Amino acid sequence: MSLATPIAGFVQVAVGVLCAPAIVGLIQHGKARLQGRRGLPVLQPYRELRRLWGKSGVAPEPRTLIYTLAPAVAVACTALALLLLPIGGHAPDWGLGHDALVLVGLMALARFAVTLAAWDTAGAFGLMGAARDLMFSVFVDGLLLLVLVLLTLPLHSTDLLSMSHAATLPEVWSRPAHWVAALAFCLVIVAETGRQPIDNPDTHLELTMVHEGPLLEYAGRDLAYLQWAAAARHWIMLVLACELLIPQPGPFVAQLAVLGGGVLALSLALAVCETVQAKMRVLRVPLLLGFGATLCLLGLASWFAGAGG
Repeated sequence: MSLATPIAGFVQVAVGVLCAPAIVGLIQHGKARLQGRRGLPVLQPYRELRRLWGKSGVAPEPRTLIYTLAPAVAVACTALALLLLPIGGHAPDWGLGHDALVLVGLMALARFAVTLAAWDTAGAFGLMGAARDLMFSVFVDGLLLLVLVLLTLPLHSTDLLSMSHAATLPEVWSRPAHWVAALAFCLVIVAETGRQPIDNPDTHLELTMVHEGPLLEYAGRDLAYLQWAAAARHWIMLVLACELLIPQPGPFVAQLAVLGGGVLALSLALAVCETVQAKMRVLRVPLLLGFGATLCLLGLASWFAGAGG
């Protein structure tokens, strides 16, 4: 086993767990700067997590075991998803494999657990946000699967390590399917991370909440768990984009540098997107994601037609 594998495992576990909130802070700080405001510091998400960790929980009535277990399930699924990520084309074997479909399933299960908790407590605004989130997830997961299908075509494998290696092949970049997958994956990132124009993470209006709505009934450490899981989702999606869509040739150190630069660039791109684009109407979101699905289908057609390679 080369030295690159344990380093990749360290990045998966330590960096993924500890640095995920920094991505949210970077996006928020960059957006504030672009809007001419001072904004909160990049480390503000850590302060919020520390504050929540020291608070006691407030449980609603009525509730069942579903409400109690939902944060633990969401965190566990997100943590397992971190272990599947390729880092610089390498990843240790944690006994989970590296299948892309398993990753999609874990992220969907984490979302389902939080949504089910909102239905368990039956709060008006929580149910509204959960219903919207479920509607979006149908289109987002479908679009993500289409993107992964496009990315599996070069090596005919759903293994994330193979898919990461395929991004370094020169012939991949001459095919329209890869460029289409990159564009559609940008829509997936915006939707999965709950950023504008899909959702507004800074809103305090319950009527406009989507991803934040199901969290309204949580407080204290349970809310800290869920906020960390949401931040880790940012890390997962950005790392996937860098690993599967950006070529990373050269030694492992150079691949890590490309990964770090790519995550930073995508974080700033999300800040720019939130600055120039307002939140769209809820019923327009499926149309936007449907447009991404149409692009993926065109990419599949171009692949099987032999265009670009």
